[in-house]
Amino acid sequence: MIGRLPIEEVSPQIACGQFPAKAVVGERVPIAARCYREGHEALGCDVSWTGPDGVTRPFVRMHPGAPGLDLWHASIQPDTVGMWTFTVEAFDDPYLSWRHAVTKKIEAGQDAADLGNELAEGAAMFEQAAEFVPAKSQAWVLSAAAALRDDGRPLFARVSSAMELGELLWEFPLRHLVTASPTHELWVDRQRGLYSAWYEIFPRSESEKPGVHGTFATAAHCLPEVAQMGFDVLYLTPIHPIGRISRKGRNNALVAADGDVGSPYAIGAAEGGHDAIHPQLGTMEDFREFVVSANRAGLEVALDLALQCAPDHPWVSEHPEWFTTRADGHIAYAENPPKKYQDIYPLNFDNDPQGLQEEVLRIVLHWVRQGVKIFRVDNPHTKPVSMWHWLIWQVKQTDPDVLFLAEAFTTPAMMHGLAKAGFTQSYTYFTWRTNAADMRRYCEELLGAAEYMRPNFWPTTHDILTPDLQFGGPPMFKIRAVLAGMLSPSYGIYAGYELFEHVARAGVEEYVDNEKYELKSRDRKAARTAGESLAPFLSKLNEIRRLNPALHWLRNLRFHDVDNGALLIWSKRDPDSDNTVLVACSFDPNHEQWGNVTLDMAALGFEAHHRFTVRDELTGAEYQWGQHNVVGLNPHIEPAHIFTVHRHD
Repeated sequence: MIGRLPIEEVSPQIACGQFPAKAVVGERVPIAARCYREGHEALGCDVSWTGPDGVTRPFVRMHPGAPGLDLWHASIQPDTVGMWTFTVEAFDDPYLSWRHAVTKKIEAGQDAADLGNELAEGAAMFEQAAEFVPAKSQAWVLSAAAALRDDGRPLFARVSSAMELGELLWEFPLRHLVTASPTHELWVDRQRGLYSAWYEIFPRSESEKPGVHGTFATAAHCLPEVAQMGFDVLYLTPIHPIGRISRKGRNNALVAADGDVGSPYAIGAAEGGHDAIHPQLGTMEDFREFVVSANRAGLEVALDLALQCAPDHPWVSEHPEWFTTRADGHIAYAENPPKKYQDIYPLNFDNDPQGLQEEVLRIVLHWVRQGVKIFRVDNPHTKPVSMWHWLIWQVKQTDPDVLFLAEAFTTPAMMHGLAKAGFTQSYTYFTWRTNAADMRRYCEELLGAAEYMRPNFWPTTHDILTPDLQFGGPPMFKIRAVLAGMLSPSYGIYAGYELFEHVARAGVEEYVDNEKYELKSRDRKAARTAGESLAPFLSKLNEIRRLNPALHWLRNLRFHDVDNGALLIWSKRDPDSDNTVLVACSFDPNHEQWGNVTLDMAALGFEAHHRFTVRDELTGAEYQWGQHNVVGLNPHIEPAHIFTVHRHD
C-alpha cells in the first residue's frame, strides 16, 4: 500500500525482509530509500531507529543524492549488540518550501506588499516550529516569527533571521504529512564479527616432542607465539573422540596402520561424541583452562563445529534415524565423487528434523558454557539452510555474542544464502583469485553484499594449497598475506603458513602428509631465530591492522587505477578517526613491477589538486603523492606498500 508520500527501495533489507541486515557495534551503516512526492513542495526524509533496549534514538536526517534520482541517504551507527530496527520517514518540510519560495520571489524583485501572504504564513509556521526545537533555541525561532510580522521593518530585516534558521530546522524540522516505511531489522554483532585475525591449529600436533600426541597443556605453549604474531582468534580443529571403525591412515589411506591417529573430522567413539573431548587431549577442565590461558594471551578460542559422525559415534546406535540408510541396509558414508570418506557418516536432517536440531542446539550451547563464543562450521552447505537459520538465532537468543564462520566453498547462491540465514562470517573464493583484475572484481562483488555477507580471507586451509603458493616461494606468501589482511577486515592462516609450508600431494591442491591424518611437528621459535619464518612480517601486518581503524571495516574498500595488470591498488578511509590506508600490492613473486597510478582523490578525502604524504608502514619510507604517481615493487625486497596517508596542514 502506498502512503501519502511514496517510499520505495529501502535498504538495507535482505530478501525482501526475510532476514535482518547485519552490522557490528560502531559501524556506519548506510541507509537509503527512493522517496518522492507530487508538485513542487519540499520533501524531507529521515531514519527513525530503535535499539535492542526498545529506546528510539534521535532520528537521522537523510540527504538527497544525485539530482533526478529521488534517492536519499543517511548512516546510523549502532552502539550495542542485538536486534535494531529502523524505518524511513518521508515528510512535507514547510520551512524548506517557504524559504525556497521567498528567496525566489525576492530575487525576482517582489517587495513586502507582494509577499504579504508568505510573511504571515512564515510567521505562523515558525511559531509552530518553536515547539519542536530545544528550549534554548525557542526564543530565536519566535523572534524570527515576530520579525516577519513587524511591517515597520524593511523586507530584508523581516526575513533575515528566518533565513538563518536553516541548520537548526534541518536538525529539528517541522514535519507535516509524515509517512513511514515498513520496519526493517538490523542485527548488530560485537566488533569481532567483522574484524578479526585467525590462526588455525590442530591441538594434537602442538606437542613438546615430535610424534607425541599433544594435549591442551602442551598446546598452550604455542599461545605466546601466536599472540606475538598479533592474531586474536585461535581456531581449533575438532577436539572430540575420533572413530576407530574405518579410520583413515596417513594421506587419506583407506586402511590405518598401527598408531595412526585418524581424522579429527571422523567424530565420535566409545568415549563420546560432539560434547566430549578426545582423551589424549585432556579433560573438560583442561579445555576450560586452555580457554582461560588463551584469553589471557589476548586470544579468543574458536571451535570447529563439524556435524558428521564416525561409524562408532554414539548417535549411530542411539539415533539411527539421524542418518541415511542405503538399499543394502548399511548407513551411507560421505562421498564427494570420486572421493570417498568411509570414516564419516553424514547426518540426515529430514527423518527427525526437530530431534536432531534440538540435539545440535544442545551441543552448541554446551560449548558456549565452556567459554566458546566462536564456531567455525565445517561444510555448512551440506545441511539445510533452514536448520542453520533456526539454530543460529536460537543460540543468539541465549547469547548474542556467539559468532559463526561458514566454511562453505560451494555455489555463490548457497554461500550467500547461508550468510543471509545468519552466519556471521564466510569463507570466500579469495584463495582462487590469483590475478589483480579477478581480485578487484571479486572484492567489488563482496562489497555489493556487505549488508549481510562478511568475508574472511584465507590464503590456505588444512584442505587447500593452491599452485601459486606451491610454486611462488616466500614472496608469494607475503603477497597473499597482504591481500588477505589488507583487503578484508577478517582473515586467517593455517599453522605452518609462517614456515612457508608449500609441498602438495601429487596431483591435488592439498598438503602432502596432510595434518588431518597425522601429527605435524613444527618448531616456530627455531624458524624465527634462524630467519626462516614469516612470523615477523605477520606481526607487523597485524600491528598495522590493529593501529589503523580504517582497516577494521569492509564497506570503505575502494580501488584505484593502475596501468600494470600485475599490480592492485586500493584504499580504506575511516572519517571518524581521520585515518586512511592506501595499499599497492604486486601479484608477481618473481619480477619487479612498475605502474602509473591514478588515484580516486574523493575516496581519499581530497580534491584533485591536493598533495599529501604517504608513509610506508612496512619500511618507514615517506613519499609525496598526488592524484598521479609512479609505483615500483620488487618482490624480493617487499612486494607491497602499505601507506598511511597524512594531510598537509
